[in-house]
Amino acid sequence: MSFEKEEIITYKNAIFQAMDSILAEKENSIILGQGVTDPTSIFGTTKGLAEKYGESRVIDMPIMEEGMTGIGVGAALNGIYSIQTHIRVDFLILASNQLINMAAKYKYMFDGSFEVPMLIRAVVGRSWGQGPQHSQSLQSLFGHIPGLTVIMPSNANDALDGYIYAAKNHKGPVISIEHRLLYDLSFYRHKTENYSFQTKIVQSGDSVTIVASSYMVQEAQRAADWVKEKHNISCEIIDVFNISNIDHDLIFTSIQKTGRLIVADTSWLPYGVCAEVSRGVLERDPSILKKKVINLGLQHTPTPTSHKLEKHFYPDMGSLVDSIYKLVFNESHKESIPNEVYIKGLQSKFKGPF
Repeated sequence: MSFEKEEIITYKNAIFQAMDSILAEKENSIILGQGVTDPTSIFGTTKGLAEKYGESRVIDMPIMEEGMTGIGVGAALNGIYSIQTHIRVDFLILASNQLINMAAKYKYMFDGSFEVPMLIRAVVGRSWGQGPQHSQSLQSLFGHIPGLTVIMPSNANDALDGYIYAAKNHKGPVISIEHRLLYDLSFYRHKTENYSFQTKIVQSGDSVTIVASSYMVQEAQRAADWVKEKHNISCEIIDVFNISNIDHDLIFTSIQKTGRLIVADTSWLPYGVCAEVSRGVLERDPSILKKKVINLGLQHTPTPTSHKLEKHFYPDMGSLVDSIYKLVFNESHKESIPNEVYIKGLQSKFKGPF
């Protein structure tokens, strides 16, 4: 890929531009969701679209996740591309029958005669003490299902280009999980030719390979900058992005160079993204590892609501720095890092979807 820095764009504005572009270019496209016509319009990602394209194309929905998803499946089967917004990924569980037994399987059950192209946006992540029913990161659950493509845009470019690519090129259902703490972050806008859903190297290095998903890519970059400045440790960061189709060869090639692997995900460790990345290494050749793999994910309990407990529940820059030190120096770090101040700053900026 060749990138050219042209402008700075926030994550939420990138999603808005993608929604606007899809509605403009695909006359058969619609947006469905709770709050899509609300004044703040899902973090601003659908703001003004109902006025621009009409309320027959940008449709506020009642709390009926399975019914809304069923409408989207039926629309897809009749040539209408639906973009669905779910304010919390937790409630996709209520739509799981439509997603798992209908959308994912139509193509296979009818010998390819039917396609179900649709985009399902769902929000996840820490903020405001969301608690056990409003902050679960369920990518592994849906990524386990053949026929569903699960993506986790970690930056504005993948949100904008990824959504447009999905609408133009992807013939099946795409579930995109957006992290709450990304919406107000700013990124350089890079226009990419021949875009596709793929695992990618976002930072080159030769000391430690960090494979990360979603917001953990940002934490990995912060941790990598810290250890580079302090000890000249060079980390290679790989964004898995499309967890339904991880590029194990790319990851393996990186570990051949570094000999050390950290996998950082936004969900629990058992049966998850971390396990899948580790499986890819072990099936090829575990002898390339100089040290044992370190996996970082949520503590294996329901999400606590307390901010004090949240600090121990979520992996972050501090967890990554500690893991890097263990792999390189065989001990935990003993330095103070500005992690809590950074997280408090992010949370103070968080405004919510409405």
